[in-house]
Amino acid sequence: MALDILPPHADRFRLHPVEPRHVPLFCFALLTVSCALASFALACATPFAAFAVVAAAMLPLRPALLVMTGAWLVNQTIGFGALHYPIDASTIAWGFVIGAAALAATVVSSAVLRALPQNRTPLILALTLICAYAAYELVLFAATPFLGGEMAFTAAIVTRLGLLSAVWLVGLVAACEIVRLINPLGRGRAIST
Repeated sequence: MALDILPPHADRFRLHPVEPRHVPLFCFALLTVSCALASFALACATPFAAFAVVAAAMLPLRPALLVMTGAWLVNQTIGFGALHYPIDASTIAWGFVIGAAALAATVVSSAVLRALPQNRTPLILALTLICAYAAYELVLFAATPFLGGEMAFTAAIVTRLGLLSAVWLVGLVAACEIVRLINPLGRGRAIST
């Protein structure tokens, strides 16, 4: 059937929940809704590294960066609008650093996914998350000499947030798989090959 045939470049993406033409919109919707939920539930602990891995596993780099920017904007809008983050230079600067860290995690995720083999996707996604989370945390940590906050980088906090990102990645991949399974026009191809 013609709908089952993907363009040659599409096979390099590991998550295929919907038809290729709908992937950018699906990814944007999935990550902005997830970001809104995480922002309300976790405030400053939004799992952008997990979001970066999902975006990079579904999209080419440029659209993945756009989707991550949209998720970051949702996070900042909720933070300043609904959660009443203080409107001061330091908080605004941290917001931009978080955005830069999310984009860095996306670039790293895309590079790792391109470099690693296509088989054993769950393991590859886990390795990609480790790299994305490291990039995300390094960008945040690099800002601490200028913005303060180095006390948030204890081993316990970094580990807890890393595990939180892993849980979110599992949930996001599960959501993609559920959509793939119930999508009557979907490709019917599982992520674990």
